[in-house]
Amino acid sequence: MIKKILSKTLLPLFAFLLALFVGGLVIGLTENKVLAKISSPIEFLKILGSTVGNAYLALFQGAIYDPNLAEGKGFFAGFYPLSETMVATAPLILCGLSVALAFKSGLFNIGAQGQFIFGAIGASYIGFHYELPILAHIFLAILAGIVLSAIWGGIVGLLKAKTGAHEVIVTIMLNYIAAKFILFILSTKYFLRPGRLDPIAPSVKESAMLPGLFGADYRVNIGIFIALGAAVFIWWLLNRSVLGFRFRAVGANASAARTAGISVSAAMIATMAISGALAGLGGAVHTLGNQYELTDTVAASFGFDAITVALLGRGTPLGVVLASFLFAGLRVGGQTMQANVGVPVEIVLVIQALVVLFIAAPDLVKRIFRLRNLQEASAMASKGWNG
Repeated sequence: MIKKILSKTLLPLFAFLLALFVGGLVIGLTENKVLAKISSPIEFLKILGSTVGNAYLALFQGAIYDPNLAEGKGFFAGFYPLSETMVATAPLILCGLSVALAFKSGLFNIGAQGQFIFGAIGASYIGFHYELPILAHIFLAILAGIVLSAIWGGIVGLLKAKTGAHEVIVTIMLNYIAAKFILFILSTKYFLRPGRLDPIAPSVKESAMLPGLFGADYRVNIGIFIALGAAVFIWWLLNRSVLGFRFRAVGANASAARTAGISVSAAMIATMAISGALAGLGGAVHTLGNQYELTDTVAASFGFDAITVALLGRGTPLGVVLASFLFAGLRVGGQTMQANVGVPVEIVLVIQALVVLFIAAPDLVKRIFRLRNLQEASAMASKGWNG
């Protein structure tokens, strides 16, 4: 059992470490003070190590623990960066689960970004438009986001099942439509904040805001528990339910599943609807728990980062949770790294891209680290042409 778990986790772990190593080289070799010492190998290595070490230390302090924040306030005050990482982790988990679920059914959902947007739209409208008791308000706002995004995702499954349209092309196009649609609705009287010309909706009412966990000084809220609960649900769905078995059967071999009496079309539609609902739940949690107001940039890059998260997490719920935490830490810590040591935050994007590269080329990682008999990422088994 332990050997099986290790075989599944070592490859993404080494891929991430290799990405950090290459990212460190990029950081060091783009600094003039490092290049100035290149004629002296020992001095060059010293200053290279110091530069990279300081950069990654700043990354850690921005993502997990900053002792400077604890001075005069107590040890636990230094964990404020960790709370910010948890804030970014919740929507990443939900979007990552969205992509991972589609992987398991042999589909490649590139549309989490657009589905996230529709989830945010639904949650925002209910959040600012109605006066309701707190529990009912939160529930209905989240439900509105889930329903809208499930429909948006279901469109992809329907087109795939009935016309054979490739889900990658369809989801990419729907991402563009969603991005333009949110700009449109934010210019209408139903969403545009009174007295404003820029695309921004009214703030959601306090009764629709997700309750915080550690007081007013911290932004982390129950959204993290919603995300973890969704991960448990997806694990149960895939491993303990009949519907999940059908999803996995279609993902493994659509022709064999059809021969066994499984409706491949229904499985594709259901997969994309649930996948869309998960990404939409991420949009709702982000809007009600952190953003509080709908803007045209509400989705940031959560939907696109989710693809990398699902790949690094091997398409499993636990893997997605861990990968989401890692990438949220990079996202949050990158800001501190730029502020403290002057390393551009874009290095985080470089590291993310390197992770995708190394996950997609497992033989390269195996050769570098001399690994044998490791299972390749099951997430990469998604063919995208099933049906």
